[in-house]
Amino acid sequence: MLHSLTGTHQKSRLAEFTELLKDDHRVKVAGIDLDGILRGKVMVKSKFLSVLESGFGFCSVIFGWDMHDKTYPEELSVSNAANGYRDIIAIPDLTTFRRIPWEDNIPFFLLSFYDPHTKEPLAVCPRGLLKRVTDELATFGWEAMCGAEFEFFNFKETPDSLASKGHHAPEALTPGMFGYSLLRPSLNQEYFYNVFDECRDFGVNIESFHTETGPGVFEAALSYDNATRMADMANLFKLSVKQLGMKQGIMPTFMAKPYGDQPGCSGHLHFSLRDIATKTNLFAASLNNYSSSSSAGTMNTNPANRTNPPSPVEEIDEATATSQTQPRQQWEDSVEGVEHMSQVMKWFTAGLLTGLPSIMAILAPNINSYKRLVENYWAPVTVSWGIESRVSAIRVIGPPQCDPKGTRLEMRVGGADINPHLAIAACLAMGLYGIKNKLPMPVGPTTAEAEVEMSQQKGNMKVKAERLPKSLKDSAMAMMEKDSIARKVLGDQFVDHYGATRLNEYRIWETAVTSWETKRYFELV
Repeated sequence: MLHSLTGTHQKSRLAEFTELLKDDHRVKVAGIDLDGILRGKVMVKSKFLSVLESGFGFCSVIFGWDMHDKTYPEELSVSNAANGYRDIIAIPDLTTFRRIPWEDNIPFFLLSFYDPHTKEPLAVCPRGLLKRVTDELATFGWEAMCGAEFEFFNFKETPDSLASKGHHAPEALTPGMFGYSLLRPSLNQEYFYNVFDECRDFGVNIESFHTETGPGVFEAALSYDNATRMADMANLFKLSVKQLGMKQGIMPTFMAKPYGDQPGCSGHLHFSLRDIATKTNLFAASLNNYSSSSSAGTMNTNPANRTNPPSPVEEIDEATATSQTQPRQQWEDSVEGVEHMSQVMKWFTAGLLTGLPSIMAILAPNINSYKRLVENYWAPVTVSWGIESRVSAIRVIGPPQCDPKGTRLEMRVGGADINPHLAIAACLAMGLYGIKNKLPMPVGPTTAEAEVEMSQQKGNMKVKAERLPKSLKDSAMAMMEKDSIARKVLGDQFVDHYGATRLNEYRIWETAVTSWETKRYFELV
């Protein structure tokens, strides 16, 4: 289970954890690489306790190689042959302390990585990137609340059996299409309930768990939490499912598209912002105007009465008041449900839509990701949004489908193969970009667009949303453009490094000869 800390002063930490770990002799730690893979080790307790504050050296090669431990042919800035794949500093995040129930309750901590010279968070550390965004939100007196849902197929395989088949034609855990079935989980009841129960004991809170449509596919929704805890839980959920499955001869996969003729595996993310002081959901129109009582600043709606420069919150308050006097777009009055969106939510959504093509390499990080993002398979393929729309990139959820305090948006582009920390950080950064720049919606809601398209067909005029990039190469190039929004919100160092890793993945794919090619061409050409 996830343990809460009672001591806050640095000098108390050693004594506190000496007591918490008094019956242990070893500790497991792990950090997260750019592919979302946990890289870690087991340490003797005395070593762990000695590095609580200062951290310890960790080989930077985890940011200098791909998911199969092959170093990048292009020398990247963080880790390369020229700098000897030097150590970076890994510091345990003590707030992540939990025990792994299926590993004899060994203590476990997540690591964050820091630059050994500047002592600043490493630009390419996924947890560090997310912290940078959440820290900026905190200057407004806000915190991000998030949810995550993962679909994953399961197979009656082991790493050895799958390798012996050449990773071809794995045997599905169960046959047929059984979405929301109460029948199919009973065939593997121990595995199904172990995932639910053991994750709870590991501090990974599953809100709901059920079968999805497809052979041997499950879907888990994780309980809503703040952005950092949700990203941590999402990453650890994948690890948990894989480890628990291996114990029973089951291999789950979080590939975005395991089957060519089946729907893929989604990794949907839910977002809202709330006032830290009042816990008010800032996306709900009926709960705020936006009018804040947060610690970031006291609202002063009359700029003439102000003697000091406006705080971030005051700027948002004033912009909100101004927006209410501006002409409204036609769909704002004609589409049911829009009235439940606050101005902050509209700006956030606009930022996310505007920047979406620029962060596609994060939401669809692998070659296989783009096999999922095709028409007619329940996956969005355009820059689009809609009220309760499951065919759009962003689904706006609010009353009457939920209580006003549950108002949120769902980013539906990502697959189950996302790195949760990067995906959550990128979405929040784009949303905040929209708020800070008070961006208008780049496109109307899906329902309104459909109506306009139908009404204008006679005049050969169709309103169409922008198509999202169709390949990892296109997405990486869009991210790495000189003036991309990704550069503005995520930073040049991260974009240059991460973009290069995605282009490397594409180059490997470009030169690969697939079984489809040999089957189609071997004999006949």
